[in-house]
Amino acid sequence: MTADGKLAPASRVFVPFGSERDRELLLRLRSEADAVISGARTVDLSAINLGPGGARFRRRRVRHGLAEYNLRVVVSGSGTLDPKAEIFRHRFSPIIILTTERASKAKLRMLQSFADAVHICGRGEVDFNAACQWLRQQWGVKHLLCEGGGELNDGLLRAGVVDEIYVTLCPLIFGGRVAPTLSDGRGIANLSDAINISLKSRKRVGEELYLVYEVNGS
Repeated sequence: MTADGKLAPASRVFVPFGSERDRELLLRLRSEADAVISGARTVDLSAINLGPGGARFRRRRVRHGLAEYNLRVVVSGSGTLDPKAEIFRHRFSPIIILTTERASKAKLRMLQSFADAVHICGRGEVDFNAACQWLRQQWGVKHLLCEGGGELNDGLLRAGVVDEIYVTLCPLIFGGRVAPTLSDGRGIANLSDAINISLKSRKRVGEELYLVYEVNGS
C-alpha cells in the first residue's frame, strides 16, 4: 500500500506499484497457500488470474506437499462478476465463487456457467466463518491467502479468521476519499472495538518497508 494507506488510485483500478521484490513475495506467499481469495471488483478490474506463477513456484508448492496449482476463490455478495475477466480465461485450477442470498437465480445460473463451484454462505453479506469451514470441509483448504480488496479484507478481519497481515509500504501518496484502503467496508464504530495486531517483523529494502503483523486473538 502507499504511505497514506491506499491500495489503488481514486479510479479504484489496481495497477501494480510495488517493486519486483514485492511481486516475488506475493508469489512466494501464494506458493504456500492451499487457496487464494480475492474480491469481485479486484478480479473484474485487474488483469490477474490468482495462479501460483512460474514453474519454480509450482515446484516449490509440490516440494511442500501442496497441489501444483492453488485453488482460486472469488467473493461477490451480489453475484455480480464479469465472465470475461482475466481469471476466467485460465482454467489451470478450480475457481470457486462465494456469494449470498442476494444473488438472483439468474445470476447464480450465470456464475455456475463459468465457475467450478458456487456456494451461498450468508443472507445480506458473506458469512466468512461459515465460508472458511466449507472451504476446509469440501476443498481441504487449511491455508487461505487473501489478496483484497479492502472490503474483503474488512469482512475477513471482522469475522476473526485472519492470522497474519503482510504489508509492503511503498513511497507513494495517492490520496482520494474513494480510493480503496487496506480495510474498507463496514469497519468499526468505536475505538474499543478496534482489531488489535502485533508487529512480528519488519525489513527495509530500498525505499520499501516490509511489515508482518499478527492478529491478536484470531
